[in-house]
Amino acid sequence: VHSSIKKFSDGEIYIEVKENIRGNSIFIVQSVSSPANDNLMELLLCIDALKRSSAKNITAVIPYFGYARQDRKDEPRVPISAKVMIDIIAAAGADRIITMDLHSTQIQGFSSIPIDNLYGSLVLMPELQNYFNDLKDKNKRSVLSPDVGSNKLGQAYAKQLGFGFAVIDKRRGAHNKSEVAYLVGDISSRHVLIIDDMVDTGGTICNAAKVAK
Repeated sequence: VHSSIKKFSDGEIYIEVKENIRGNSIFIVQSVSSPANDNLMELLLCIDALKRSSAKNITAVIPYFGYARQDRKDEPRVPISAKVMIDIIAAAGADRIITMDLHSTQIQGFSSIPIDNLYGSLVLMPELQNYFNDLKDKNKRSVLSPDVGSNKLGQAYAKQLGFGFAVIDKRRGAHNKSEVAYLVGDISSRHVLIIDDMVDTGGTICNAAKVAK
């Protein structure tokens, strides 16, 4: 779709659809990543503009689904930001959401519209298998989950690849800061594959690598 996206001097976003899309099925591809708030507003305004242009249906393709890490109320007086995201995208007029590797698959249950959660492992798995098969001692391989939150994802990779599995019990003192407590499992003299679903500062991955070494 031929469109125009501009910003006013105060930072507000201006959207204009420059062709007739009446009765068409439209796909909008937009990650909600940094700057997350600008990208989110751009997505919402595009959806509204397309809805008001009589699009038949609108699918929001969001490769990186921002605010997904806040998917439950684990402390008093905090938002469930993932649900807020789903609600405003649906309210703007999207008929369907396609995303990749959600931080938690339970997020799909928040939605009144269909969500397709695609998995990067479908592409990564054959490449990882080929890489590890080319290494010496190819039978000594383990997946290392850097925290309990990525246990399920790590176990899925370990099962499909036929690797062993280990996990790090991580205690977080504050947001964006992590502290390793101890390792559960044996990775001694093994090739290690560290699997995590989200990298923000990289602290968790770096700590996991230090423990593995």
